[in-house]
Amino acid sequence: MRWMRRLAAAGVLLGSCLAVGTAALADNYPSRPIRLLHGFAAGGAADTLSRIIADGLSKKLGQPIIVEAKPGAGGNIAADAIAKAAPDGYTLGLVTGAHAISAATYKSLSYQPAESFDMISTLVYYALVIAVRNDYPAKSLGDLIAMAKEKPGSLSFGSVGFGSTHHLAGELLNATAGIEIVHVPYRGDAQSVTALLGGEVPVIVGTPVLLAPQIQSGAIRGLAVTSPTRTALLPDVPTVQEAGIKGYDVRTWAGLLAPKGIPPAIVAALNSATLEVLGDPELKQRLETAVGGEVRGSSPEEMKKLIATEISKWSGVVERAKIPKI
Repeated sequence: MRWMRRLAAAGVLLGSCLAVGTAALADNYPSRPIRLLHGFAAGGAADTLSRIIADGLSKKLGQPIIVEAKPGAGGNIAADAIAKAAPDGYTLGLVTGAHAISAATYKSLSYQPAESFDMISTLVYYALVIAVRNDYPAKSLGDLIAMAKEKPGSLSFGSVGFGSTHHLAGELLNATAGIEIVHVPYRGDAQSVTALLGGEVPVIVGTPVLLAPQIQSGAIRGLAVTSPTRTALLPDVPTVQEAGIKGYDVRTWAGLLAPKGIPPAIVAALNSATLEVLGDPELKQRLETAVGGEVRGSSPEEMKKLIATEISKWSGVVERAKIPKI
């Protein structure tokens, strides 16, 4: 039985060494610059949020955080790059609600939205805006719905891409209002706004941060925001529910994650740093002003549960709306 006691002692020693090694790794982390990837075009909400949170975390962690955009496929290109990166804490990702939607809209993915990542924390929740050009005949969401019912399939709406929250917000409007407005994907908010102003599409679903200046200048009219309550960034734009579409509620979110397998001590360190940064009044105001939303941090476990809940919700929308998967 002596060999069993020796084996047990060796196991305890190995566990102690691993614990000390992990703690030492966390103590030395980070020792070089960190990359923060996101999957949308420069200038949009994800890019703006990435740069604000990178600024706060960089000061907190004492290392530069380099924001890198990999737009396309509703954020899937960036998510794939994050999932395949080394799990050492030096590649992080900022994802939005589209991260969970991808599981509902794609037949297969090269990664699993929940299982291929270690979650860090949610950051902010915010609404979207349904908008038209200012000279468009529809002066309200009710007008737009009436036009769509009169000629089903004759209208189109632009979004930041297939499988984005913007896309599903439009499809949910179709399903709940009993209309058929055809989706047209673009590579980012800026391209969809350009398409709207150029007359390529009559309607877009976009983010308040990008549309607010155009709405305030009079070039674009905001018909409705997708949350149950109005957004502080566009207080004069009514909600979809105010237009009579009861129960309609689409709020996207942003959060931080990392490739699966980074040391738990680094996950804990990043979560702690993120929550401290979100608690800073100045940075909190910058984030909320940028998207007209609400800052809300979380534990890694809470973020993972959110993604699972969102996958279930949007899978139901895709099924009800009979959206073909790609």
